Amino acid sequence: MLLKNFMVNQKNNSTVSSKHFLNLAFEEANKNLGKTKLNPSVGCVVVKNNSVISSGHTSIGGRPHAEYNALNIKKDFNGSSLYVTLEPCSHYGVTPPCTNLIIRKGIKKVYYSFFDDDIRTSKKLKLVLSKKKVKSQRIFLKKYKSFYQSYSNIHKKKLPYIDGKIAISKDYLTISRKSKWITNERSRKCGHFLRSQYDSILCTSKTINKDNAMLNCRINGLNQNKPDLIIIDLKFKLKKNLKLFKLNNNRKITIIINKRNKRKINFFKNKGLKIILINSLKKKDDFYNLMNILLKKGYNRILCETGITFLNSLLRNKLIYNLFIFKSDKKLGKLGYNSSTIDYIKKVNLSNKVKVNLKGESLYKIKLKNV
Repeated sequence: MLLKNFMVNQKNNSTVSSKHFLNLAFEEANKNLGKTKLNPSVGCVVVKNNSVISSGHTSIGGRPHAEYNALNIKKDFNGSSLYVTLEPCSHYGVTPPCTNLIIRKGIKKVYYSFFDDDIRTSKKLKLVLSKKKVKSQRIFLKKYKSFYQSYSNIHKKKLPYIDGKIAISKDYLTISRKSKWITNERSRKCGHFLRSQYDSILCTSKTINKDNAMLNCRINGLNQNKPDLIIIDLKFKLKKNLKLFKLNNNRKITIIINKRNKRKINFFKNKGLKIILINSLKKKDDFYNLMNILLKKGYNRILCETGITFLNSLLRNKLIYNLFIFKSDKKLGKLGYNSSTIDYIKKVNLSNKVKVNLKGESLYKIKLKNV
């Protein structure tokens, strides 16, 4: 009985240790979340004698992969264990399989948390590695179950992953007649950090024209993170003299239009902007067709920062996965108004939601179940 308990304890300790190293791998994966295009952001740590001897994450743009970045150095990996957030690829694509490198480097066991949704490699790791006498084990970490939702969408729904962001006053108004800001500086900095987690920002020309908005990430250390910008401008009302165009800094900007204006098209093309012409954006199929186009253009994780009117359209068509609500601690009263109904947000019982306190203001993250 004592021996049996000892063996159980040893097994439990091993699992705890494995979870610890997988948590470290997720810390690596988080470094380039939103910057790997259609590839998943993966993290990897290599462990020998219970110590991390190397680590890596998916490079910006999606390649090289995390395993390559962790193993492609001059070091003795023979007999090591590899901890990776997502099942390593075992197929030939743009690059050779990561499993080839794992085998060649003498890794003795691979621990991973999630299966790859790509059918070319999904659930094939054990078979591929076992042929070379390399062990593998899946350890599912529930707290990260939404980490690869955007990547899963590509393969299962053929749609990008879209989150929404909106600021409201204490009395549920979204526009101030006096200031372009409703929330305080800490809330705005939190919003800038949020942008750094996405490959693109979706907005409307109305929002940009009104505030002369940059929609970038203005935080020390993260100000080089420039999510691409997708602007809905169906009637081509985008102004030409915006700060956005004067301080472009090689940022990719795409404009969605359904009305031709040769002079404006030439002006924006000369500024390096991309133009996508669509027929309409009224029906559900119109929205889904647009999102499919954006996915084909390489957009995977999108943060919607539009006014309430367009956000309502995405909510109504069930295209928003998470809604971030920044709620001010002040009422606007007669100094504020809404351009459209805010009934959906009013129906959400914020008192039951987990919130982050931002110097008196609150940030709520609401996971929408109907998507």
